[in-house]
Amino acid sequence: MPLPPRTGSNTVNDLTHDLGRGLAGTALHQAVAARDSGQWDAMHTTARTLTGQPAVSHPAGASLYRGAPAVAYVLQVAGHPAYRSALGNLDSVLATLVRTRLADAHHRMEAGRPPHMREYDLISGLTGLGALLLRRGTHPELLDGVLRYLVRLLRQPVILHGEEVPGWWTSDSPSGRPDAAWPTGHGNFGMAHGVAGPIALLALSARAGHTVTGQYQALTQCCRLLQERAHHLANGGPAWPETITLDAWLNRSPAPKRPGRPSWCYGTPGIGRALQLAAIACSCATTQRLAEDALTTCAADPEQLTRVDDATACHGWAGLCLSVHLAAADTAPDSALRRVLPFLRSRFAVHLAQHALPDTAGLLTGGEGTLLALRALDSTRPVATGWETCLLLN
Repeated sequence: MPLPPRTGSNTVNDLTHDLGRGLAGTALHQAVAARDSGQWDAMHTTARTLTGQPAVSHPAGASLYRGAPAVAYVLQVAGHPAYRSALGNLDSVLATLVRTRLADAHHRMEAGRPPHMREYDLISGLTGLGALLLRRGTHPELLDGVLRYLVRLLRQPVILHGEEVPGWWTSDSPSGRPDAAWPTGHGNFGMAHGVAGPIALLALSARAGHTVTGQYQALTQCCRLLQERAHHLANGGPAWPETITLDAWLNRSPAPKRPGRPSWCYGTPGIGRALQLAAIACSCATTQRLAEDALTTCAADPEQLTRVDDATACHGWAGLCLSVHLAAADTAPDSALRRVLPFLRSRFAVHLAQHALPDTAGLLTGGEGTLLALRALDSTRPVATGWETCLLLN
């Protein structure tokens, strides 16, 4: 698939240790490319910059996508012997961070309060740190702690204004901040900031043989929940709201018939893949069919595809195609999801032929996410590096 030229100016500066928007995202692409080619000069140069400047490790700021954990993730994916010492130092930082975040989360649970979004989500919270622990493999006891926390989050409801809501119901608005327009917080179904992230991590951990008490029960409960909360679009395909208010949750208000944007971060691609992974883990064929039907319809629906207006991993073609590609790999050779892939990839190629890649850094909103997705979609490439764990797609 030919790539368009980049445009604009590349400014990372204060985003050096940012995986989604900064130099750490650039390094992730360089690491994957180096493992393909054996040419490490560019990655080594970037790694020196990443490790030569202090990275945030405070619980208020450090996460999978920012600070020391982001650097650790990149170096782990790279897998080069030159990075072993740095990774060892980062392991101790990660351990302290996770223990502190877990203690704070359980204290909040004991008080009966709903969480802030950043407590548990993939981008800023314990789900993301759990993804790093799963990928790193050096602290199984800490991963156990994160998984036990997520099981509790998914299975233990909270009381909000006298009403019972799921434990993952956040006190924030969808922006992650208090907002008068969202006085009772919200429920978030998405992969980046909502319940799909914990579901995917529990399922991927189970796939890797790492389980704790209650993990399968939590996944089964979430399969049932997403089945119940699915609605059907005008074209008959199943989908989920990106977010939901308390009134809509309690009253089961009808969802819009028009689809939202088919994005990895909030939309059907991320939610559907998380549900598929959970259904596979629990051997729930009915739920797996629902998830794969949602992904297939999403990938083939012209109305939904017209809402994709950039090539990024977060909310563009890269995230959509990568989600469907990895989900299709878990289906039968003649599945409808596999059959729709060539059409979807052709639409991605048309977009790339007509638009330049953004010349901004980062996995989520920069060109690196697009380039990484293209590598993953290329069947002629060597064995995959598994970098997609940071998106909880694989």
